[in-house]
Amino acid sequence: MLKDNIKYIAVEGPIGVGKSSLVKMMADDFKAKSVFENPDENPFITNFYQDPLRYAFQTQLFFLLSRYRQQTELKQQDLFDQRIICDYLFAKDMIFANINLTDDEFALYSQVYKLLDQRLPKPDVIIFMQASPEVLMKRIRMRKKEYEHNIDPSYVFRLSQAYSQYFFQYKEAPVLVVNTSGLDFVKHVKDYEMLKKELFYLLKSGLEKHYVTIDPR
Repeated sequence: MLKDNIKYIAVEGPIGVGKSSLVKMMADDFKAKSVFENPDENPFITNFYQDPLRYAFQTQLFFLLSRYRQQTELKQQDLFDQRIICDYLFAKDMIFANINLTDDEFALYSQVYKLLDQRLPKPDVIIFMQASPEVLMKRIRMRKKEYEHNIDPSYVFRLSQAYSQYFFQYKEAPVLVVNTSGLDFVKHVKDYEMLKKELFYLLKSGLEKHYVTIDPR
């Protein structure tokens, strides 16, 4: 059982790692409200994958404001009434911005981000899901989202590296780091139960980070 003071859980990881599937399972298990971002609503996303240099700033700014609006609604309405499990961390915007924007764009973007970030609640714990770039690409292809057809494998590799570096340094909440390359929470109940066990251990131990790696089947 999760303690009552664990009200806000964020599940994070690069594109295709399986965040949404895990959030759905956890929300049902813990009687929590699930919150999902919807990248399909970003009108610039298709153009971004076709021409990243031209459309990166518009794409990133739309995501930033969209996530801020959603997080503000959580803060005002739900966060103290019931447990929330969200399939993103607001700070993820900085991960993407850092690898996609030019220096001048990033400087401007950072000013806006810092103003918004200080107004938002922080998660009580984060589950950071990792997978090899090869596994991520395979899962992305399986999703069959049209705008993702043009994703460059090198971009997925850089994104995966940026995520790992960011959460290695993250100190604002406990982080459970799970290598999911050999896991399937939907098909294998044991995988999900293992993750829950490790999450409870992290929260009980008082550690800043706990790393879980399972050998691929």
